[in-house]
Amino acid sequence: MSGLWFEEFEIGQVFDHPWRRTVTEYDNMLFSNLTMNVQPLHIDFEFAKTTEFGQPLVNSLFTLGLMIGMTVNDTTLGTTVANLGMSDVRFPKPVFHGDTIRVTTTVKDKRESASRPGQGIVTFVHQAYNQRDELVALCERAALMKGKPAS
Repeated sequence: MSGLWFEEFEIGQVFDHPWRRTVTEYDNMLFSNLTMNVQPLHIDFEFAKTTEFGQPLVNSLFTLGLMIGMTVNDTTLGTTVANLGMSDVRFPKPVFHGDTIRVTTTVKDKRESASRPGQGIVTFVHQAYNQRDELVALCERAALMKGKPAS
């Protein structure tokens, strides 16, 4: 288990996650089809040629899931009770097939749970960048975290 306990997080702490992931056409097509998102901007190459982008855009919900998933190993693997919510989700730049994504996380806030002794809520700000260091996605995520077990 490599996730951190609630007590191990510090407000302002920054994680520069070591994972990088190149997004493929297959990723985008599979995700769009599995989620029944028939938006031609994602799955129809001929249609996409007629848009301002000239090519398919990667499904933004795939980008969101990838961004959060890339943070788990360093932060919450095995120590999360549950995700409580995501807010302020934005996609300032599009992601295209072939883009390589990297992610950073900042601990924005933390507090002990009022209703669950031994657990706490951590608010993370996740930011995803492409290979040109352009911000392509960001969100705040609140997670209910396990407290460190008594020795």
